[in-house]
Amino acid sequence: MTPPANGLISIINLKKTYRLGEDEVRALDGVTFDINRNEFIAIMGPSGSGKSTLLNLLGCLDTPTEGEYYLNGKLVSSLSENELAQIRNTEIGFVFQVFNLLPRATAMRNVELPLIYKGEGKRKRSEETRRALEMVEMSHRLYHRPSELSGGERQRVAIARALVNNPSILLADEPTGNLDSKTGQEILNLFHKIHARGNTIVIVTHDFDIAQQSQRILFVRDGRIEREERQRTPK
Repeated sequence: MTPPANGLISIINLKKTYRLGEDEVRALDGVTFDINRNEFIAIMGPSGSGKSTLLNLLGCLDTPTEGEYYLNGKLVSSLSENELAQIRNTEIGFVFQVFNLLPRATAMRNVELPLIYKGEGKRKRSEETRRALEMVEMSHRLYHRPSELSGGERQRVAIARALVNNPSILLADEPTGNLDSKTGQEILNLFHKIHARGNTIVIVTHDFDIAQQSQRILFVRDGRIEREERQRTPK
């Protein structure tokens, strides 16, 4: 089976099984769906539903036990660890709940790290890093360290780091989980701006109010997609 021509991602009968002692746990049990370019999708589900496993597979942080995963027409579910690392570095941007910033590094340094790993020259790193920080409205905090930034500002730096490589897709795991409601909404507004620029975004959240701000919600339960809900007018 081949992915649709206009799809960024195609997931076909994806399964993930773990062994815990003598027990076998099916974290994902035959998941199938597509993500088109420039979609804004939310994934919801109770604890243990499989949503985090699904995000890890989408982000090439793990490999499926069975099934196929196409990204930009490439069958990434069959790639080696080195090839998956290359996909992560070039195609996927990650945003986490806990920010994962280097505490002693400035905003500039934190954001340029993916470009250093990519082997980009100093001049291009500086240009791309400044561009990414400007995109998240953090040009006035280039040389501040995380301890000198608010929670919302730290998350903006983390989002800039995720965007600096111009990834095909932005994956966010509970990106407002450590923020108060006002700051969390400011971060969601930022995601909307990023989406309006043409980026594809997938957010995992337990908050239905946040999920309703996407274009489509996938509800995951017991390792399966229980249902999906399209938002006519994202809130």
